[in-house]
Amino acid sequence: MSQSDRAAWTSKVDGVEIVDGSEDFDHEYLYWVGCAGSFDDKNQKVTQAMAKLMQRAGVDFAILGPQENCTGDSARRSGNEYIFQMLAMQNIELMNGMGVRKIITQCPHCFNTLLNEYPQLGGRYEVVHHSQFLEWLIANGKLDMSDARLEERVVYHDSCYLGRHNDVYMAPRNVIGNLGGIDIVEASANGTKGMCCGAGGARMWMEETIGTKVNDARSEQLVATGAERVATACPFCYIMIDDGVKGLGKGDDVQVADIAMHLLEALEASDARGGAGNVLETLED
Repeated sequence: MSQSDRAAWTSKVDGVEIVDGSEDFDHEYLYWVGCAGSFDDKNQKVTQAMAKLMQRAGVDFAILGPQENCTGDSARRSGNEYIFQMLAMQNIELMNGMGVRKIITQCPHCFNTLLNEYPQLGGRYEVVHHSQFLEWLIANGKLDMSDARLEERVVYHDSCYLGRHNDVYMAPRNVIGNLGGIDIVEASANGTKGMCCGAGGARMWMEETIGTKVNDARSEQLVATGAERVATACPFCYIMIDDGVKGLGKGDDVQVADIAMHLLEALEASDARGGAGNVLETLED
């Protein structure tokens, strides 16, 4: 994919500032969008939703756009340490030169790499996953949840790189749990005993050829809860579970989306009930 297209998603969200790295970073947060959030059609909607939520909460953030490289997670997971270090050093040199201190990212793979692996190469930042950041925005009243509702049953799918790798289990559940009217259920495998979506360890780029596909098996567990919505907090999980649910023929009955998308939908519906003048632009299908 072309680096010049990394910020193409901003055409659907007004007011997102793109910095080129030539000057000091004068914003509180760098929003690290990641490769999936920049290029994948499904996950561009997550990025747009998250940007709108941060704008709604008055967060001071900017993105690197074409200056952002892949963190190198998949390269390291697949054994290509040289490519990982090359990508990481480019990103670290850029961010250190700008004086970046705080980073928000919606990808647990980016989150894990930036938080736990970049310090090995001199990149030390305060890194927060978007589930943690949304939880903080809600807890501090920066997002008004008083009339945000989803009258449906919701199941959350744990991301391995968020949960088992970094012990972040409750933040995404708390974000969804702040919506009124919902019935939260758990899959048979959840939390510390959760099941992978099938894309971790660079397997995102492989095809299953033997036995049941991992994402199909996991999707069966989620659908079995009777949930009308599946909430994810990882771009890989979003792709794999959405494909799995559709492969089971449940695409019309079960809506798979990132927590940021579910949250924005509920808040926009709240705006609509309170007055059409406050409705934010709806994400395109």
